[in-house]
Amino acid sequence: MADAAHSTPGVSRLSAVIAAWNSPRGRILCTDLLAVLAAMALPWSTSGVGILMGLWLLSLIPQFTMGEIRAFLRLLATPICLLPLAIVTLAGLGTLWADVPWPERLAGISPVAKLLALPFLLHHFERSQRGAWVFVGFLISCALLMGLSWIVLFVPDLALAAGRNPGVPVKNYIDQSQEFALCMVALMPFVIMLYQRQRYAAATACAALVVGFFANMAFVVLARAALVYVPALLLVFAFLHLGRRATALLFAGVVVMAATLWFTSPYLRNRITAFSVEYQDYQQNIPASTGRRLEYWQKSLGFFAEAPLFGHGTGSIRQLFERAAIGQTGLAAEITKNPHNQTLSVAVQWGMIGIVTLYAMWLAHLLLFRGHGLANWIGLLVVVQNLVSSLFNAHLFDFVEGWLYVLGVGVAGGMHLGARRRGETPGLPAGGPPAA
Repeated sequence: MADAAHSTPGVSRLSAVIAAWNSPRGRILCTDLLAVLAAMALPWSTSGVGILMGLWLLSLIPQFTMGEIRAFLRLLATPICLLPLAIVTLAGLGTLWADVPWPERLAGISPVAKLLALPFLLHHFERSQRGAWVFVGFLISCALLMGLSWIVLFVPDLALAAGRNPGVPVKNYIDQSQEFALCMVALMPFVIMLYQRQRYAAATACAALVVGFFANMAFVVLARAALVYVPALLLVFAFLHLGRRATALLFAGVVVMAATLWFTSPYLRNRITAFSVEYQDYQQNIPASTGRRLEYWQKSLGFFAEAPLFGHGTGSIRQLFERAAIGQTGLAAEITKNPHNQTLSVAVQWGMIGIVTLYAMWLAHLLLFRGHGLANWIGLLVVVQNLVSSLFNAHLFDFVEGWLYVLGVGVAGGMHLGARRRGETPGLPAGGPPAA
């Protein structure tokens, strides 16, 4: 009897915890935490993200009451949801006219399928007020990756996978640069805000992360596409958060910093001067990174010209390059399923219809993030970075960059819709631009 009496409070507490997790609020919290974990896993693991997002979608099922279903259907009718779904639909229909084996057609749908998660993310984070947790989780994860990147630069044996570039603990330098650049620019308004509010310790911590991400890209490893999309992100930052005088000082500082890095970072200097060497290799039909892209783009434009309206169908890119490589040598014999340009990847498979749908989606998401507030700031950066970096890679279809877009737009877009529905008018992350 005494044992039973002693166990009763413990059983009661366990029952209370279970009941709390099974309540509507508990289920929403569980869904939020799964999204946070998926964002934290993104810099580290592809399989982890896939598993966590699958669990996240399953966790939504009990929350879809009749009222929620009606609200979700209304959201689906908006361009921010219709256009991503149109791209997925186009990929599905494109399998019908592709002249390749069915396994290749179905494999061509896989890179696009992640867009199906966008409406669910928008719907959920319109109701949840924990969207900021997802961004903080991603930032913490990238900060840890940045620290490990510095460590493995000097102790390569500590890298989590063999055969990486120096300073790249997991995955590849393109993904790492994409993540670090986004975090670096996203933090800048908060440095200003925290300093203005005299929260000097927090401002110093944010500034240290900004410097850490920047130094890592300057001295450790850098995707050369970052030389284009980082200035684009800085322009967005200056336009939204700085006055004219501060903008002039920022870009004067960028020029001085660029000149300084040219002389102090042999790595960065070599990455930039490699363009001319690789272009000369291209002219001599020698495979190299720059030459490969130019060859892929030239051939892809030819493939697009052959089927300009509907394209060659889903999953057709590799076979087209295989046919073009017959009897060729050097660069002309290169075969790929990725033309390293998002527009061309869409154009070859789905023609002008695909291009119009892709750019309409980007435009709809850019227009979604008009205004001030954390959600609009993060969402705008994610869309701009994806759009600009997609000039050099098919980043919407790549795993890390594609999920970065889906999570960023989905969470930030849901936060924006929720704030608008509640009649909130959040201020700028940096407390407003300083006077000109």
